Order: sequence, then C-alpha cells, then structure tokens
Amino acid sequence: MSTFLPEPDTVRGAVVALLEAIGDVVFWYFLAINTSYLILIVIAAVEFTQYLRRQAYDGREETYVSPLTAPVSILVPAYNEELNIVSAVQAMLALRYPVFEVVVIVDGSTDQTLARLIEAFDLVPTVQVIPDDVPTRSPILASYTPRAGSPALTVIHKVNGGRADALNTAINAARHPLVCMVDADSILDPDALLAVAQPFSDDPLRAVATGGVIRVVNGCTVRAGRITEVRTPRAWLPRIQIAEYLRAFLLGRTGWSKVDGLLVISGAFGLFRRDVVVAVGGLDADSIGEDAELVVRLHRQLRREKKPYRISFVGEPVSWTEVPSTRAVLGRQRRRWQRGLIDILVKYVTMIGNPRYGRIGTVALPYFLLFEAIAPLVELLGIVVVPIGLLLGVIDPGFALQLLLVAYGYAILVTLTAIAVEEFAFHRYRHWRDLGVITLAAILENFGFRQLTAWWRVQGVYQAVRRTKTDWGVMTRQGFDNTSADAADAAAEDATSDRRP
Repeated sequence: MSTFLPEPDTVRGAVVALLEAIGDVVFWYFLAINTSYLILIVIAAVEFTQYLRRQAYDGREETYVSPLTAPVSILVPAYNEELNIVSAVQAMLALRYPVFEVVVIVDGSTDQTLARLIEAFDLVPTVQVIPDDVPTRSPILASYTPRAGSPALTVIHKVNGGRADALNTAINAARHPLVCMVDADSILDPDALLAVAQPFSDDPLRAVATGGVIRVVNGCTVRAGRITEVRTPRAWLPRIQIAEYLRAFLLGRTGWSKVDGLLVISGAFGLFRRDVVVAVGGLDADSIGEDAELVVRLHRQLRREKKPYRISFVGEPVSWTEVPSTRAVLGRQRRRWQRGLIDILVKYVTMIGNPRYGRIGTVALPYFLLFEAIAPLVELLGIVVVPIGLLLGVIDPGFALQLLLVAYGYAILVTLTAIAVEEFAFHRYRHWRDLGVITLAAILENFGFRQLTAWWRVQGVYQAVRRTKTDWGVMTRQGFDNTSADAADAAAEDATSDRRP
C-alpha cells in the first residue's frame, strides 16, 4: 500500500467529523431560519393589531368619494387564460374606486382568451396611439374597446413577448398616474384597490409602491367575478399552499414591510406610481422574476438618488389566485420562482451587505441569500446526510431527533402561529372544517411537500446557473367555475353544522 494513502481509522475519523459538522450546520441553520420566520410573524401580529385599531379612522370611505384620489390603471397581462379571464375582468370592473380603467394585454395567446373577451364585453377594434415611454419588444396587433364606450376597458392584442413585455406595453397604454399590476388568474376583493391605494393617500410624497396579499381561490365559490364563499379545496396540494401562503405571503411580507425591508411585491397584485416605474425603464423583459426585480431596482435607484420613499405591503386587500393543483405545474412554478430569486441576487450582488442601501442592503438581501436561496440546498443536504450518518452510527439518534424537531416541529409551530394570527386579524375562513383542514395542512406540509419543493428549487438554481431560456411556462388552470364546484360540495357537507360566528 502506498505510504501516501491515509490509514482507515484516519479516513473514518475524517468522515465522522465531516458528518458531525454537516449535522451541526443543518441544526443551527434550521433553528435560525424558523426563528426568523417566527420573528417576522410576531412583527406582523403587532402590525395587524395596530391596523385593526386604526381601521375605524382610516378614511377609506372619504377616499372613495374624494375627487382628489389618484386614478388607477389596472394592468392585466394574459397568456392562455381563457378559463378565468372573463370572471377576472368582471371582478376588476366591479371594484369600488373613484376613477380607474382596466387594460388587458393578450400576449399572443393561442387559446380563446381574446375571443372570450370580445364576446363578453362586446369589444370592437379601435385606433389608439400608444406612447413608447418604456421599451417593448413585441409589436401590437390590434386594440379593442367596448362598443358602447363603457366600461373603461381596453384590450390590446400583441405578439407574444413574455409577461414583462406585456406589462411594459400596458404601462405605455395606461392613462392614469398609478398602475396596478394584476395577474389574469386573479380576482380582487371589491375594496382591494381602495385599501392598497391607501398609503398613496396617507403619504403621497413618499409612497411609490404597495403590495396586497395573495390568497388561494381554489375551493371558493365565485359568482359574477366575486368571491361569495371562502372555502378550502378538496385536494391536499392546494390546501397545503393555503397554509404556506398565509405564513410566507401574508405574515412574512407584512413583517418585512414593517421593518422597511420589503423586497417582493407579487406580480399578482401590486400598485406603483407610473412615473417612477417609467423612470427606471419599466420591467426587465429578461428577468424571470420581473416583479421582484422591479422592486429591488426601485430600491437601488431611489437610494442612489437619496429620495425619500416608501415601499409597503398592506395585509388586508386581497387578490385571490388559483394555485397549482398538480405536482407538475407546482414544480414548474417553484423552479421559476427560485430561478428568478437567484437571477436577482446575482444581478444586484453589489447591494448585498452594502450599507448605502440601508436595511435592503444590510438585512433583506443578505437574508434572502442565506435563508431563501440556500435553504433548499441545506434541506436536501440534511435529508441525505442524516440517514447516512445514522446508518453508519456516526450521528447520535438523540441528535437526529433534535434535528427533526428543529427542522419540522419548529416549522409546524411557526405555521400554526401564522394561522392563529390570521384568524385573529381577518377571520376569512368561517367554517370549523376549513380551519381544521388548514391546520392539518400545516402539519402535512412537512411530510413530502417541503422536500419536493426543495428539490424543485434546487433545480431552479441549476437552471439559473445554466441560463436556460425563460418564458411564461405552461400553467394549466382548472378555472374559477371548477373551484366553485369544490365549494358547493363542501358547503353541502357542512352548511348545517360547522359555520362559526
């Protein structure tokens, strides 16, 4: 044997030391990440308490009747949304807001999206001069407005160029000073626009962007573009996403907003000052996470110009969206989200840890790097290393149990806390059965769902490294009509016994 080869005991000692070190890293990593979630939820709970106290004096009705309330253009990019587009636009046209318009961009859809809109709203072709305030890539084919001249709806048909390009076209076509970006598979609550625009009325000099919360429409009853009954779906995959959305989107983003560290305003529901978006060049058509990229770019530009500004999240206005109900569609979504995050972190790497950008640079971006970008890699590492360590006898079973409790038991506690806060603040699910389903989903999330999403997110990292081609992706929809069928079945089961006060 070569004298350069290490002794077997030395090799075993090195392997043991390595596995123990990895186990320690995974243990402290999960302790830190779950504690950070809990801190954000506590901050959000304080914010919700203050919000409920202010609600009686928020002046929303005055905003609704005031001629000084800033008009809004609602921008709706649509690609193959034939199932939901009519209900979604109906809901938007029925919003309570003084002055607004809806601009739908049909981005080269290959289904009946455009035909459904023409039929439902009696649209006719029109000649419209659209400025080029922000750059676009794909040409416009035609524009349409209602034959009767109302409602205030414009539909623009263009060659497919991706979501960001569609939104840039819509920004150019928008006539009002505020632009609200909304997904075509979303339904807004009637007062959602009033609520998400409130920061612009309260602080008109500093407010440049606000985001509203996204909730899951699967299982709810939808009539004439309105949510008439909030229920949970029958399938467990979207049920688990309800618990996930409450923790991450409602509580997490509220917490970040409270500490001036909001990095993400969902593309499904975000309100922006049009002049500020135009000043930074609109959305980046090359970014797969164009909504978050826009927010980070706004932070960078306004910080560099040393302008006072505020980007905030409002937890009460709701945009209801259909979440994936199959693993294939969910996997595509999570790969796309993770790739978008990695692209943003790479593009704005000089902001990470840079005090020039305030809490965005010193807290938010480092957090997203450590606890969002790296998290799936650490989780999969723990899933692989801990069983191997147990089989080899180099990881103590007691330590493995502690690791499980920190990684999954603590995570369940965090999500249950988020559900309790949501229940205290908004009480959206009015049936005991639904509350029980969400509670159970918060537990089941940790057995299979988290591991699958970690794997998909790692694939997203790999795609970001490979720089694979990006596009809208195929997101198969069931349609709002199907979700109402879910709710009808659930209501028939429980209507007589489990409705809560």
